[in-house]
Amino acid sequence: MMGSFGDDLRMERMSRGIALEDITAVTKISQHHLLALEQEHFRQLPGGILSKGIVRGYATAVGLDQQDWTERFLQASGQGHNEEGNWTAFASNVGRSRLQHREAIEFRVRWIGAILLLLLVALCGYLAIRFYGVKVGWWTSLIPANHASILVHDCYASVRSWVDKLFS
Repeated sequence: MMGSFGDDLRMERMSRGIALEDITAVTKISQHHLLALEQEHFRQLPGGILSKGIVRGYATAVGLDQQDWTERFLQASGQGHNEEGNWTAFASNVGRSRLQHREAIEFRVRWIGAILLLLLVALCGYLAIRFYGVKVGWWTSLIPANHASILVHDCYASVRSWVDKLFS
């Protein structure tokens, strides 16, 4: 019967008379990571493909089957059967993020369109009332003639400065 992953790995190394320093010299894997592997402190390993690379390097340096020990590592660390699920969850999250981003843009475009439409309706209403008021003759009573030109000039100047700031 097999022991734990770390114990079996350490026993294989020791039965061949290989020291951790020798594995570090050959693979350039830190002794800290090699000890974490033998003691099954998997959270101290870098994770993902890097952890699998450490297992492969260790197995090669000791003369063990890389595929077999990588599979045993994945089972011992609890990553074996979840790897496909992790990619599926990742892809799902990316798709969901893109969809949310697209919906946020569409939401903003709708509101900008609604505001522009409201401004257009207000401008058309103003022009219609102004045209009708001038034709009937009561428009000049709302805004005196000497103040109307000042008001129009001030509005034009403020809109012009706003546009200049916007595009400069």
